[in-house]
Amino acid sequence: MHRINRLKSLLVYAPQLVNCNCPLRKNLQSSSLKRHQRIHTGEKLYHCQQCGKTFTDPSNFEVHRRLHTGERMYCCGKCGETFNKSGDLKKHQRIHTGENLYHCQQCGKTFSDSSSLKTHQRIHTGEKPYHCKQCGNTFTTSTHLKTHQRIHTGEKPYQCQQCGKTFNQSSSLNRHQRIHTGEKPYHCQQCGNTFSQSSSLKIHQRIHTGETPYQCQQCGKTFSDPGHFTVHQRLHTGGKPYHCQQCGKTFTTSGCLKIHQRIHTGEKPYHCQQCGKTFTTSAYLTRHQRIHTGEKP
Repeated sequence: MHRINRLKSLLVYAPQLVNCNCPLRKNLQSSSLKRHQRIHTGEKLYHCQQCGKTFTDPSNFEVHRRLHTGERMYCCGKCGETFNKSGDLKKHQRIHTGENLYHCQQCGKTFSDSSSLKTHQRIHTGEKPYHCKQCGNTFTTSTHLKTHQRIHTGEKPYQCQQCGKTFNQSSSLNRHQRIHTGEKPYHCQQCGNTFSQSSSLKIHQRIHTGETPYQCQQCGKTFSDPGHFTVHQRLHTGGKPYHCQQCGKTFTTSGCLKIHQRIHTGEKPYHCQQCGKTFTTSAYLTRHQRIHTGEKP
């Protein structure tokens, strides 16, 4: 009796399905039938509170929601990498199984899915079919275009649940979250040092290899770290892109600006364990500690 009443209510909820000619209809259970009915009505019951996007299917809504939270509930048993979609995990697992179904005819490289192959082939063709209407920049994938467009819109749909900070890319959110978790998944095989970002590991490894790929065209000096290279170039250009909002003074690095701002805020984060005196910089603290140790520089 309960089942009959449920079916009756379903037909009241979706009367147009009585005349639905879709061949899938007869094979659907009542819950699936409701979801199927939304294809015809265009009804979208599930609203994302973060960005306003709407969905007809609760499972699609749940996958979308994880874009904002950074939640990755599908974990690879082999390497521990996590994903927000089961399909992405399945594709990833082919890395471990060696299953590569799609081959590039140009270079022989293999891929676990057809979309990755298609994207890769644009390296050979130079094709960038996705255009930004704002600035004209072109991209090889729609994902790269979408991420780029957030520069123009200011949209930051990915929010950290710990501190509320927002980001325009899920990868940026994932990197940020390691500040809270302390996770450092990237290991140096040479010395065992660990890092929260693959880029930090790559820069560190140059200590072992001696590689200094960044060369100053003005003086010939070379650097292993792109950040240090950029700061060095400002010695030649005189560039000081960091401005103090309080007094207008300019600086070559964000670190120098941060130290300067302590003049205005009175912040002294460095404490002497011996006498309790506080300082604005670690250098001032180190110099002070020599009073206690008797060390001479």
